[in-house]
Amino acid sequence: MTLRKISCTMVLAMLASTFAFSQHRFTLGGDLSMLPQYESAGTSYKNTKGRNIKVDMLEFFRDEAKMNAVRVRLFVTPNPDEAQNGVVQDLEYVKTFGKRIKDAGMDFLLDIHYSDTWADPSNQLVPSSWYTGTLDRSNPTNAALIDSVYSYTKRCLVYLSENGATPDFVQIGNEISYGMLWRTATDRCYSSSTTSTWLRFTNLLSSAAKAVREVTPKAKIVLHIERSGDAAAAKSFYQKMETAGVDYDVIGLSYYPFWHGYLPTLSATLTTLEEAFPTKPVHIVETAYYYQSFPEAGSNGFTYNTTETWPATVAGQQAFIEDLCTELAQHKNVKGLYYWFPEENGNGAKATVLRAWLNRGLFDNDSHKMNAGLLKLQNFLTEKEANDPEEPEEPKEEVLGDLDGDGLVTVEDIALLIAFYLEEAK
Repeated sequence: MTLRKISCTMVLAMLASTFAFSQHRFTLGGDLSMLPQYESAGTSYKNTKGRNIKVDMLEFFRDEAKMNAVRVRLFVTPNPDEAQNGVVQDLEYVKTFGKRIKDAGMDFLLDIHYSDTWADPSNQLVPSSWYTGTLDRSNPTNAALIDSVYSYTKRCLVYLSENGATPDFVQIGNEISYGMLWRTATDRCYSSSTTSTWLRFTNLLSSAAKAVREVTPKAKIVLHIERSGDAAAAKSFYQKMETAGVDYDVIGLSYYPFWHGYLPTLSATLTTLEEAFPTKPVHIVETAYYYQSFPEAGSNGFTYNTTETWPATVAGQQAFIEDLCTELAQHKNVKGLYYWFPEENGNGAKATVLRAWLNRGLFDNDSHKMNAGLLKLQNFLTEKEANDPEEPEEPKEEVLGDLDGDGLVTVEDIALLIAFYLEEAK
């Protein structure tokens, strides 16, 4: 390969990472992190009539369910003991699936857990490769963790970008309502926690955000919490982020009615966030509902038995989706909705995918038939468009040298020009 061709390749690779950003006004997606596992196990997906879906399942979600985005989680070194609990997504896995998502013309939301296993309000464990010896209050040090977050985030994003899997959204931490990377209980962030405890947390986030801006400057940064059932707590969290100067673009929320309450509670939280942070769009990055086997209230932290409103049936699941979409359409700050684990489909043909069923997916775990609610998710897009129609754009004044149409002359435009001349000089 000639030097000229090598230079051109480098420029085009840089462009691929720089220009990744969402083209969609409203985002409808699913966390499909387990889809490759089901596919590799030979799992059958069927339509509502029980006939095998013969097209590529990612394309099915795109074309039939009208999803324009996919969320994929990333673990540092997935704990092999948790493989049948959904913990399999290492960097190679995410790279392969991420490229497939981008090749399908869909947006890619990268959900970085910064852990070897599930990160959530109860667990935010430091990856085992990020320290030696015994984990304690000072091992690893705060400085070491800040450096690890930055270098890991940067390394992952560079690798994904170089391999055609540049994320459009980067979620820095998963359900981080109480902080992240806990060494001991003293690292957890509560309203009563010390200023230094919160500062440690926001420094970690700022380190992650710095890496995102450097490698994928057009990607939107998502800060994700699960306090959708408590408007005051959600507002307080993002106020702390604002005070600390944490760089982010999108408020990400989990909303599960059996944990967070009924739709009026969610509505109050969304209204509070819109009033407090009018420039920050909100994405519901996780939601789901049971179509069978609803757990008893009080089990697994469940607070609400919502089956009187939405029975744990296929029809009840569909009704929940329809009601949720209608509610979200009333809030102008809500720009995105992701259904969590819609691809759930039993244990897989070889019984190797899952250890136990959740029964919240959009395919029946027994019959493998699609639940009717899957096709109702697109109500989010149609109702948002109806309630918030796009205003015609005013003609933009042309800027000499602006090749990518953003109204500015930046390094991206220079890179485009270099790439053009290198191609012409071949």
